[in-house]
Amino acid sequence: MSEPEGMNEEERAAYRAFVRDHHPDRGGDPDFFVAGLARLRTQARVNRENENRRYDAPIEVLRGLPFPVRVAVAAIRTVKRRNRTRVDRPPHSQES
Repeated sequence: MSEPEGMNEEERAAYRAFVRDHHPDRGGDPDFFVAGLARLRTQARVNRENENRRYDAPIEVLRGLPFPVRVAVAAIRTVKRRNRTRVDRPPHSQES
């Protein structure tokens, strides 16, 4: 039996500890071992689905923000965009 794909470090450590402690070749109960593997795999799959859920959530558009707030947000975005360094463009130099 191999480890399920896409486990994080914590899940992988729990999986390995379970296999080490309960494997039938080391004296563990075969039925308990199979049930435990199924539980760990299901838990890892659910955790991966929950992790990716935030990207699948519908977009919420906030309407009715006051005009000054919209202006402030636009100004902040403009300043951040202008201060961002770009690789494909040399820094602005003042040549006279």
